[in-house]
This record gives sequence, C-alpha cells and structure tokens, in this order.
Amino acid sequence: MRNSVYGPVTSRRLGCSLGINILPLRAKVCNFDCLYCECGWNAAPYVPEQHTGWKSNANEMLHVLEKRIEELVAAGTIPQIITFSGNGEPSLHPDFLQLVKGTTAIRDRLLPGVKVGIFSNSGMLDKPGVFEALQLADERFMKLDSAREETVRLINRPQAGYTVAKTIERLKKFGGDFTLQTLFFRGTFEGQLIDNTTPDELEDWFNVVDELKPQKVMVYTLDRKTPAKDLQKCPSETLHQIAEALEKRGIQVLLGE
Repeated sequence: MRNSVYGPVTSRRLGCSLGINILPLRAKVCNFDCLYCECGWNAAPYVPEQHTGWKSNANEMLHVLEKRIEELVAAGTIPQIITFSGNGEPSLHPDFLQLVKGTTAIRDRLLPGVKVGIFSNSGMLDKPGVFEALQLADERFMKLDSAREETVRLINRPQAGYTVAKTIERLKKFGGDFTLQTLFFRGTFEGQLIDNTTPDELEDWFNVVDELKPQKVMVYTLDRKTPAKDLQKCPSETLHQIAEALEKRGIQVLLGE
C-alpha cells in the first residue's frame, strides 16, 4: 500500500508533485490502451463487471497519504500539488469520489493552499460520482488527443462506448474550468501513419478548443519509452507554434517538450 503514494517528484509541467496511484499496483487498469502509455499495454481489456470486486481500500489509502504528508511537513518538504495519477485511469476506482473527498480533507488540514489535481482520460465522465469528484479538485487535467474520431481510435484505442462527440459534450459541463491535455506526436503503428499535428488535424482541434474554452491547455509530446516502437516526438517548433496560437486566444499554456 505504501507505493500507492509516491514522491514528491519533479514534474516538467507541474513542479513538485506528490502522486497518488489509487489503482491496483500489480497491473495497468485502463479503459484506454494508448500507443504511447508509459505503463505499457493493457494486460487485458478493461471489463467493468470484472472490477466491481476490488477491495474497498479507500480508508487505508487515505491513511497512507496522511502519514506521508505528515512526514513531508515535518521535513519541510512541501509539494506544490497532490496529483491523482498512476497506472491507468483513476476514475475507474469504485471509491473514486470517497478518495477525492478524503484527499481534499487531508490537504485542507495539513497542507492548506496546496492544490489537488486529477489526471483523467475524460472517458468516464458519465459514471456516477466521477464529475462530482473532479469538481472537488483544484485542477482537472482532461485528455483529448484529437478532435477526430478515427485518430482517437488509432492513438488512444478507447473501449466500446467512447466517442469524441460525447466526450466534448461532457467536457462542456465544466464551463471551461479545466486543463485540456493533448499529446502531439507522429509515427506509424501496424502500417498506419499517425500524425495529430497535420494542418487539418490542428484546425479541427483548435475548433474544439474554441468550443470548450478551457482555462489552460497542456501541450506536450513523448518523453518516455512507448509500447508502440515507431513513434516520434513532435518537433519543438510545432509545439511552440501550437502554444502561440493558444496564447493568442487568451489561453494559458503548460508546455512540455
């Protein structure tokens, strides 16, 4: 259980971050199977019916988090943000809402002023309690790697039921109070070309950004080993061009190269 709380680590976009992995540590658990995921491929497709029996360990996780924060406070090592991330999609946890409520309560008591953030692939916004839990966080980092259905199918490989159109409509419920995160890259996979930085791709993506009006956009590219081997970083020049176009729209950019 100790490994469910890790760090603080230095994030290239968020600074000093204390991480919480609320998913089972033995394997990646996700409703996506992204080509670039640093956790590798899914061992098996995510089937909700097979995960309803997860041990309800929320109280134990929160106890570990509390003890770790007490250690950091005693050492004078104060993180800038506490982030829900790890080996999969955190909102899949059956006690997700309870865990977010508990984390914000611990933060309020021990680390007032420190933010709580959640990284999500935006694919579970229709699950009961998920939107409420995300609203409790100070920062919501919501993924959308392309505005095109076929590109998302290729890049993220979401499971049945996900569509870009439904995801965009659900993201609108935040009223712009979130960070849109998009990873830009190029390459090939199983004989198919991949590039979410083409002029047509970017035009569609910027149209969605204009529609969603997020407060921030996280623009980044590959940084770690990927399970799909023939992927390439997005050139720095392209990332900066995207960032400049966003800033002209009055949007704060978190840039990771």
